[in-house]
Amino acid sequence: MSTLFVVGTPIGNLEDVTLRALRVLKEVDFILCEDTRVTKRLLERHEIIAKRLFSYNEQRSGIATEKVISWLEEGKNVALVTDAGTPGISDPGSLLVSKIREILPDVKIEVIPGPAAVTAALSVAGVPASDFLFLGFLPHKKGRETLFKEIAESKRTAVFYESPHRILKTLESLKTHLEARPPSGRKIVIARELTKIHEEVVSGTPAELLEFFKTNEEKVRGEFVVMVKER
Repeated sequence: MSTLFVVGTPIGNLEDVTLRALRVLKEVDFILCEDTRVTKRLLERHEIIAKRLFSYNEQRSGIATEKVISWLEEGKNVALVTDAGTPGISDPGSLLVSKIREILPDVKIEVIPGPAAVTAALSVAGVPASDFLFLGFLPHKKGRETLFKEIAESKRTAVFYESPHRILKTLESLKTHLEARPPSGRKIVIARELTKIHEEVVSGTPAELLEFFKTNEEKVRGEFVVMVKER
């Protein structure tokens, strides 16, 4: 029986990969990647010959779902990876898994657990995390302010990803919504560049963090995980 392996990969530091993940990446017939160049660097770092890498992105002329299904029907084993973290978590890989479960219910889908920025950030944030609201990447426009209102009203820690291009505007919006909703002074924790050389975790009110990033413009770069402490 063919198998689709959903493989977690490092979110930054290339050493953060399991022995099982490396074995599977060596053994499968095909590896589906978000960006073949990124995955190739991981494989080369661990001396795995990259012969069977394919971009899985139907919106950008990548390998289509139908092709993956045909490989599985032929008995081939396929690994699905993303550029960083666990496929399916704020990632289109979940669409492929859903389609395969629908069309090929007998195909085995096996998880190879690995890093995820959301859990990595929560582990070092010092905020309540037994029950949290994960929002992935917030929409750029439509529904964005509605989500900020939901975050302000949440009685659970809210977590989402943000880009350096929008982090200051995001803090402005959080300042507006959190200050309008008691209790005032709610803390935000921001983790950026997790597992990388410039990894940093900072905390404070929205106003304090706005001042911090405006004063330290060189830090407005990389990948951000934003955690808003429960109300």
